[in-house]
Amino acid sequence: MKVAHSRNRMPAVRDAGVAKILRDVSSTNLRGLVELLAFPRHYTRNKDANQKVRDLLLKHARRLGYAPSLQGRFDNIVMTTDELAQSAEDPYILLGAHYDSVPGTPGADDNASAVAVCLECARLVKKHKLGPVMMVLFNREEDGLMGSREFVAHLARQREWSIGEAHVLEMVGYRARTPGSQTIPAGLPVLGARDVGDFLALLANRQSNAIAEHLLRLAACYIAEPPVAALKVYLGLERAFEHLNRSDHAPFWKAGIPSVMWTDTSEFRNPHYHLASDTPDTLNYAFMSGVAKLALARIASRQGGNRRRSRPEGLLGEH
Repeated sequence: MKVAHSRNRMPAVRDAGVAKILRDVSSTNLRGLVELLAFPRHYTRNKDANQKVRDLLLKHARRLGYAPSLQGRFDNIVMTTDELAQSAEDPYILLGAHYDSVPGTPGADDNASAVAVCLECARLVKKHKLGPVMMVLFNREEDGLMGSREFVAHLARQREWSIGEAHVLEMVGYRARTPGSQTIPAGLPVLGARDVGDFLALLANRQSNAIAEHLLRLAACYIAEPPVAALKVYLGLERAFEHLNRSDHAPFWKAGIPSVMWTDTSEFRNPHYHLASDTPDTLNYAFMSGVAKLALARIASRQGGNRRRSRPEGLLGEH
């Protein structure tokens, strides 16, 4: 396994239209969403609160112009772009995050930060008519990935939705700049890892390594901060290391759907992991803005079908 870094990659060709979309990302919106969602909301231990956050998310999605639906026994929330047709030839790009927490923690980083990024992306996908895009907010991640497992099983039984790639966000709000602030799981054979926790980490396998590589090039082009590092896993080695399968990307991997997990690396950086101190004031909203910009850059730069076609910056003037 080897870590690749955006600062060592040739930047993608800059598209002025994409850059203009990215300038619309609002760190104020991200902070407001985290503050709205940061209260204990475990599926069973905080049942009323879990239902409350579900209803808040449904209300917010409708306010953005979506028609969200609940999927499965555990109330996964699904919203899709409806302006653009979707088919097997032009599949959805999926952006997802879990909205539950462990008991006793506000769960600002875990995982209100990721939900906030998804919702800010949803706002701008709608505003700029990007797509086809599917946003899925999973429940019960903290209970063994139960929501995402159920969702992926549903995908296999239906023909309505075709997923081309999935991007699962798991704790994307904590940044540290001191040497030694970043660690890695014991026993994980990683080359090129840094010991400063100031980067966004991507985790990909053989089916999604090419996507991660494109994300590094997009980051080199559009994202000044944070730096982005991708851990590329080869030869199916993800099956041998439990730490690589701890979030909602894992069911997609198992089903053979190309998937990338985005993270600040959770307890390997954030000292507030699963504690009552995981509060909104501990997060870095400029860092989160960079995460949202990178996700939007991937969505906006995809080619073919109804996707936005890339144009070199010199061919599209700034307004």
